[in-house]
Amino acid sequence: MDVDSGRILYQNNAKEKRLIASITKIMTFAVAEENINVSKKVIAGDEILNMYGTSIYIEKDEEMTVRNLLYGLMLRSGNDASMVIAKAVSKNEENFVKLMNEKAKKLEMNSTIFKNPHGLDEKTKNYSTAYDMAILSRYIYNKSKLYREVINTYKHTLKTNKKSYIWYNRNKLLKDYKYCIGGKTGYTPSAGKTLVSVAKKNNMTLTAVTLKDSDHYENQENLYEYIFSKYKRYKLLDKNHFRIDEEYYKDKLYIKEDFYYPLTKDELENIKTVVKITKLKNYKNNDIVGEIDIKLNDKVIKKVNVYVKKEEKKSLFQKIFKN
Repeated sequence: MDVDSGRILYQNNAKEKRLIASITKIMTFAVAEENINVSKKVIAGDEILNMYGTSIYIEKDEEMTVRNLLYGLMLRSGNDASMVIAKAVSKNEENFVKLMNEKAKKLEMNSTIFKNPHGLDEKTKNYSTAYDMAILSRYIYNKSKLYREVINTYKHTLKTNKKSYIWYNRNKLLKDYKYCIGGKTGYTPSAGKTLVSVAKKNNMTLTAVTLKDSDHYENQENLYEYIFSKYKRYKLLDKNHFRIDEEYYKDKLYIKEDFYYPLTKDELENIKTVVKITKLKNYKNNDIVGEIDIKLNDKVIKKVNVYVKKEEKKSLFQKIFKN
């Protein structure tokens, strides 16, 4: 999926529901950052005692900031970190999971259900699809500077009231593939290997998701190389150089945003721009007076509003003062 536009550039069984293992923690990160001050220091309690699998090995009564817990969550896939985070945000796991599912619903991740914040699936199971996880990856990458920083970190060090830590990122694609800028791995025997990653080349940022894939690193690198070779990111609308030959409106017409889209060379030749202007008798400054439809093979891929900027009528005093 193209992170900027949301266009899906390759898919295979993308809407097949599967167990997702520790890529669950991407949603855990999103919910935590949006519901608690990440600078807050929290103390680990009994919630860590029943955790197993990948961990940061935080001890009971150990104090750590939420920010550092998020690093441990993503770099080391700490199941214990996920439980400390859940308790800090929502007092218990059940309430935190409700927030996870509410967020999934808002993002229209319609085939996703969370039962825990870590992804272990022996007692409770988290299900999603490659499509839904791509939606989540795109959302959090675009919204969260902290997320972009954390997943791009290879080594993180910290010191708590009990001990010092050195964490290395478990995502091998970050080190082995030069265009990878981050991601999150996952594995359970039932889910198999799962991976959500992000890569950037030539101003085009992509996210890839693979579920139950034993060759996830190699397959994602090959996917990225294929898409980067086939597609380029084109600017189809430029807000700073926007002009419409329109006689009805004497005031300036403008758009508020640039529009970029990934296209092949053949697709670029099939792009059409249709401008529709509504002739309003009475209009105010910044009213919508039209729409631009960007079409690829006669299918609308983007609608952009056209606005009017009314020129201010200067008073006699303003004119004299200016002169």
